[in-house]
Amino acid sequence: MGSIANAPPEVAPDKPGIDERRALIGRVAASAHFKRSARLRDFLLYVGNQSLKEGCPEIHEQEIGAKVFGRSSSYDRSQDNIVRVNATELRKRIEQYFATEGADETLILEIPRGGYKPIFHRRVPQLQTAPDQAAPKLPLDLPSLELVRSGQATASATRVPRSRASIVWAALCLGLLALCIVQFQQNRSLRRALNTWEGKPAVAAFWGDFLRYHQQTDVVLPDDSLSLITDLVHHPIALGDYLNRNYMREVQSSDLSPDRKFDLDQVYSHNLITFGGVRAAQQMLEQIPASSPTHLTLARYYTADAIKRNNVILVGGKKANPWVHLFEDEMNFVTDFDNGRSQAFVSDRHPIPGEQSRYEVSYDPNALVGYSVIAYLPNPGGTGNAIILAGTDSDATDAAAEFLTSEQDLEKFESTLHVKTLPYFEILLKTSRLSGTSLSSELLAYRTYPGLH
Repeated sequence: MGSIANAPPEVAPDKPGIDERRALIGRVAASAHFKRSARLRDFLLYVGNQSLKEGCPEIHEQEIGAKVFGRSSSYDRSQDNIVRVNATELRKRIEQYFATEGADETLILEIPRGGYKPIFHRRVPQLQTAPDQAAPKLPLDLPSLELVRSGQATASATRVPRSRASIVWAALCLGLLALCIVQFQQNRSLRRALNTWEGKPAVAAFWGDFLRYHQQTDVVLPDDSLSLITDLVHHPIALGDYLNRNYMREVQSSDLSPDRKFDLDQVYSHNLITFGGVRAAQQMLEQIPASSPTHLTLARYYTADAIKRNNVILVGGKKANPWVHLFEDEMNFVTDFDNGRSQAFVSDRHPIPGEQSRYEVSYDPNALVGYSVIAYLPNPGGTGNAIILAGTDSDATDAAAEFLTSEQDLEKFESTLHVKTLPYFEILLKTSRLSGTSLSSELLAYRTYPGLH
């Protein structure tokens, strides 16, 4: 009979090391499930990094509220449940990651209910499903397209509570949608590969000058979540406070009600963008040839290094795109917002005869009037060019983009200046839409800065 001392040693379980766990936390946080929610990403990174510390005890709700959500260290959790609400969404997104992007991860991260300290464990390998066993349910209870094509829709219908006709119809719709997406991308690439400015000498002259530095062009979308937060707190937010997220800490330490603070935090956690902003960005990207690199991003994720180094197109005014603040000292026409009167306007800092010092929007439903500002200036580092497209509303921003893509408008502006290549400039447009008509724009004023070239 063998002694205990002579027994074979037990095999130690495959315990993940700290570097492996840290790398997994980073991959989950960088996934598509967290790109649109900076607050949930901060939540994950905080509890994840805390769990990596040797002998880390349970991570408490009060601690997370203070460190992640900007609450005071003694805030009343019974009156403010922001951590619990966000923890529910955090667990859901982690599960979605491991079911989609992280389906091949061998290590799993979970945050057990009732606590906030992540745990890690190996994924249990799944057994192969026998051919005669029922196929697993697909999302939306739809059979796979392979089943439909192979004539097995009738058999799958016994597993899925839908009629054969509805299943085939849904599958065809999905197929057509995928085909449309592929064709859209192919057509867009083809258009950019061809001469974008063919037959448009004024457009070619302007965009050729804009791209003369051969730098990457960054198209920066507005952060309309910020614009909404500004409306709710009734004061503007400076670029510095925007970059370090200090404005959200001030919100949470203010005397606003817990419900309003929660609402503002929810607005912040979503990247809201107006359709006009997207349309303006789309028009700008279509003017840049495929041979010139581009990068589409959101104001929230842009960096000071990039704006000093690259060509940049800022979509939106300073209320939704605080990067415009960097150019404000050089600009004559500035979009602004009167928080007391809830009214957008454009300020003309140095009006000349025939100009107003302030252009206010009209909300008359029979004659909507807004204003657009276009600025073409050097970037802050002097290594590239910058375009600012700012409107008193989303339609006005879109109208600004249309001006820079219109052969007729740019040719007329060249004729006004008696030049063949436009210098750096600013333009003020008046946009209007009468009841039942499309949006139109009119050039009201301009400034040129030939010395900056």
